[in-house]
Amino acid sequence: MSKKRIVLTGGGTAGHVMVNLAIIPTFINEGWQIDYIGSKSGIERELIEPIPEVTYHSVSTGKLRRYMSKENFTDPFKVMKGIAQSFHILGRIRPHVVFSKGGFVSVPVLVAARMRGIPAVIHESDITPGLANKLAMPFAKKILTTFPETLQSISKNKGEWIGAVVRSELLHGDREKGLAYANLRGEKPVLLIMGGSAGARRINEVVREQLDQLILQFDIIHICGKNNLDKTTKLEGYTQFEYVNDALPDLLHATDFVLSRAGANSIFEFLALRKPMLLIPLSRKASRGDQILNANSFKKQSYAHVLEEEQLTGEALVNALSELRAESSALKQNMQNYKSVEATEKVIKIIKETAKK
Repeated sequence: MSKKRIVLTGGGTAGHVMVNLAIIPTFINEGWQIDYIGSKSGIERELIEPIPEVTYHSVSTGKLRRYMSKENFTDPFKVMKGIAQSFHILGRIRPHVVFSKGGFVSVPVLVAARMRGIPAVIHESDITPGLANKLAMPFAKKILTTFPETLQSISKNKGEWIGAVVRSELLHGDREKGLAYANLRGEKPVLLIMGGSAGARRINEVVREQLDQLILQFDIIHICGKNNLDKTTKLEGYTQFEYVNDALPDLLHATDFVLSRAGANSIFEFLALRKPMLLIPLSRKASRGDQILNANSFKKQSYAHVLEEEQLTGEALVNALSELRAESSALKQNMQNYKSVEATEKVIKIIKETAKK
């Protein structure tokens, strides 16, 4: 009997790749052939291509924007080209199933999979589906969600709530290695600042304006995004990185508090590690408001504090982090009540069942 074969897709941001990274080791260990269809230069290529057991294929992709742009007239042709390329790739490698984590690169892959008669499974991390997943959902057999509320936006015969998929390696970091990697002594509580794989310019600006105040309270690990390093800032107790991959488990285990955007994958990882967090979601001016919903859900369950970007000033940030530190014991206690639903095992099981069909 020939090996089972799976195609994974998703990209644009690290959040659209992390669930794929979480399930790849299981499929490798079970002998599946694994292919990944992504964009030519997206972060998904940086994260996936170094894995020797995964064959990476790039296709043309376009972004469907919610605002007026001249690229809205040219990108549909890129999507059509991506559909043709995906159709060719899928016909050549003949996978048993496609699994999509979302992002615009996934749309042509899901359309081509339907054209080829290949069953597909989608995973949606946020409370409300993103535009790419909304477009791709009609072409999928199954749609899995992180939040139970998301099922209200999905066809009943397709949707299934499975919870958050967290990479297992994040649970096994080493605090001392993390401190050494960040060149920190660990004499003060460690604050990890993350704005997502692309960084968060406004958060970076306010943090750097208040560094003199913040390092009185914390040692700081600042993951500021590609091309966002400030080489003029050199302070003891403050370390910057553009992006961290392999060392992230160790840095997380060295962390006492988190300042972050509110992407679903990241905040559920912090929750699994019981890290008190201050969330600054993307504003509605810069997004469809999904991070605001994610953040408010965590605030309602007393897992996190929230500071709206419109209220983000230097003074507000310092005060909010002081409050987070003061109330950290209560937040950790609430986090203890969070029960994992073994989402990683569930998503793998559903993918295998879909492949059999």
